[in-house]
Amino acid sequence: MSLELKQHLKMTQQLVMTPQLQQAIKLLQLSRMELVDLIRTEMTENPMLEGADENDEQAVPDGASPAEQAEIEAKPEHKEAEKAEEVKGEEGANEIDWDQYLDQYQLQGHTAPSNRGLSDEELPGYEATLTKKTDLVDHLVWQLRLSNFTPDEEQVAMLIIGNLDDDGYFKMPAVEGEADEATSRDPLVRVAFESGQGIEVAERVLRKVQTFDPIGVAARDLRECLLIQVVAINADTPEIVAIIERHLKHLESKNYQAIAKDLKVPIEEVVKAVKVISRLEPKPGRAYSGEEAQYITPDVYVHKMGDKYVTVLNDDGLSKLRISGMYRAALKNGEAGKAKEYIQEKLRSAVWLIRSIHQRQRTIYKVTESIVKFQRDFLDKGIAHLKPLILRDVAEDIGMHESTVSRVTTNKYVHTPQGIYELKFFFNSAIQKTGGDEIASEAVKNHIRQIVAAEDPKHPHSDQKIVELLKGQNIEIARRTVAKYREVLGILPSSKRKKYF
Repeated sequence: MSLELKQHLKMTQQLVMTPQLQQAIKLLQLSRMELVDLIRTEMTENPMLEGADENDEQAVPDGASPAEQAEIEAKPEHKEAEKAEEVKGEEGANEIDWDQYLDQYQLQGHTAPSNRGLSDEELPGYEATLTKKTDLVDHLVWQLRLSNFTPDEEQVAMLIIGNLDDDGYFKMPAVEGEADEATSRDPLVRVAFESGQGIEVAERVLRKVQTFDPIGVAARDLRECLLIQVVAINADTPEIVAIIERHLKHLESKNYQAIAKDLKVPIEEVVKAVKVISRLEPKPGRAYSGEEAQYITPDVYVHKMGDKYVTVLNDDGLSKLRISGMYRAALKNGEAGKAKEYIQEKLRSAVWLIRSIHQRQRTIYKVTESIVKFQRDFLDKGIAHLKPLILRDVAEDIGMHESTVSRVTTNKYVHTPQGIYELKFFFNSAIQKTGGDEIASEAVKNHIRQIVAAEDPKHPHSDQKIVELLKGQNIEIARRTVAKYREVLGILPSSKRKKYF
């Protein structure tokens, strides 16, 4: 067998991911806030880009798209370049002072309209405009400073406070290869070891910290957390203490009969004790660990005007970009010198960014228009009338690839007469109804939510009962599907939804 080299000609087609195409795909996937950040960054890094003032008069045809505007502005014969030439002639400047211009460009800030008349000295310091939500550690340290702790005790207390989780529980991460099982099981043992103060001092300090607000903080488990709270409110009756210490599992499953049998008390006494326990806070640090609310700004609005729905893009907050007139004039007049290649590179980058942003907005508009066409009943009547819809339906309708539709519907939100929804919300699998019709899976979930909301809390519906109620609405689904949808909706099983009081 011999080896030899041969040349062959072969014609193939392949998609080349140019930098421009990569940029367009990247912009398509960005959320609105990410796009705002990217535009801000590009305006900082690319001197060819500047924000367009809506009051500026430009020789651009009415209705021109950002891409068309970029192409017009990028041409040397654009009128604004001629204006720049006239200004240059009046000032008698034969060359542009690039260093001075770049220095001024870097120093120019983009302030809010209400602040334009104020100098930097008149504005408050930046630190004066900042604030943050008080977290659990800050709240506890503040109380620690006001308490009568010795320096040694304060050291132990800081170790305890520094090892609280988001729920306010005292836990320390396990150390790999830790030989002492007691040390790994009880975080207080490790605190005593690290502080060098001994277990007695650590226990005393822990009890003091556990009296801080919120009550129940620094507990090592749920039992300790609840016991601290019932003692604090003078509700530590024998029945309540016994339930917390021995019957948390039965309490979770609402098996009150088993609790009453073990404690040898009437079930009414158990229910009375459970009422007290139900008012306790199982996660005392929750009020300080929650994330700030995230407010959604829609990318597009759908308004009803008469019998029609009108789609309008939301451009508020998005800087309108244009090419810097000064640099265009410099290129036209041959004044760029050695910087010409750099300016041309930045010019191409700027034009492609403007085109990509326009393409992104145009794609969002077309996808939303198509969704409106498919989901007209939802817009008119609500979620119960949401229709089954897949990416392919919209992709074929607007002549784009499914992957493009998938990218443009992620993290993009639309404001409709029915509320604000992510564009992905409108894509649902189909559930068969009696008679051959189909209903969207999201609509079925809404039916389940309404059924549970209307049930008798003392006699909640089982999954099988929900199946039967849905069947009465011509929706036939299996019990396991109801269970799956119920879990997705965060609805507990009937045994845990039952209320005794």
